[in-house]
Amino acid sequence: MKFGIGFANILHWTGPDGAVEFAQGAEAAGFDSIWTVEHVVYPDAYASVYPYDPTGRMPMTPDTPLPDPLIWLTWVAAATSTLRLGTGILILPQRNPVVLAKALGTLDSLSGGRVSLGVGVGWLKEEFNALGIPWEGRGRRTDDYIGAMRALWDGDSASYTSEHASFSGVSLNPKPVNGRVPIVIGGHSLAAARRAGRLGDGFWPGPREGVSIADLIDVMRQEAAAADRDPESIEITVGLPNTPMDDPAGLVQEVEDLGAHRLIVPSFLFLADTAESMAAFGAQLQAAAR
Repeated sequence: MKFGIGFANILHWTGPDGAVEFAQGAEAAGFDSIWTVEHVVYPDAYASVYPYDPTGRMPMTPDTPLPDPLIWLTWVAAATSTLRLGTGILILPQRNPVVLAKALGTLDSLSGGRVSLGVGVGWLKEEFNALGIPWEGRGRRTDDYIGAMRALWDGDSASYTSEHASFSGVSLNPKPVNGRVPIVIGGHSLAAARRAGRLGDGFWPGPREGVSIADLIDVMRQEAAAADRDPESIEITVGLPNTPMDDPAGLVQEVEDLGAHRLIVPSFLFLADTAESMAAFGAQLQAAAR
């Protein structure tokens, strides 16, 4: 069982000192990974429904600092040595896949192979509008971008042709230390579960009212089998809603019952005395997992 911390690049951990305190505290406490969140812009007004809160609204205000996930992770990579550096999630269809593959290859190379790319298709249409990127077809664009990045990582003189990404005879270096950056598919929908089964190195089913994480995992496994992939090779990461954090043993048992490999706990558990509270809770989780 692995343990990670989500919502890493928020609150008083957005700045240089707080970021390092957070990452070093997590590493010292035995957490295997930290995971960032992302929005490029915050629209003044939006009709899109935030899917992870009953209010349908983001739990932040327009002036809330939210650093770019890859730049923030680069900063903390230099201050850590073993901690896995994850995006949870990065909105893939908003990015140029060739530029992103370059950035990820660089960060993974500099960090010694510690990057995991968690991706989603996004829910905030108004943000896509501000970026000048079509909202429609973002799922297909995500699939194409995954293929394009892997083609660039798999070898020099790479070629790839699809609806949304095409190139021929190009080389991208440095490449990820272990050949590819693992891609974790995040989301609360059946489409996300199927995408994880077809394409993901990992799956992070999003907790949402009325959505069964167990059902999403089953769909992912069925899709993997249909694609002639081993479902057991897809690492499952979960964060559990409405679960008391004063019951570490119960948390671990629930994750094990789901057949998941990693539990993510939210960063705001550690607002007070960050390093100390991380160490205490990390020790409880590890003891419960023995």
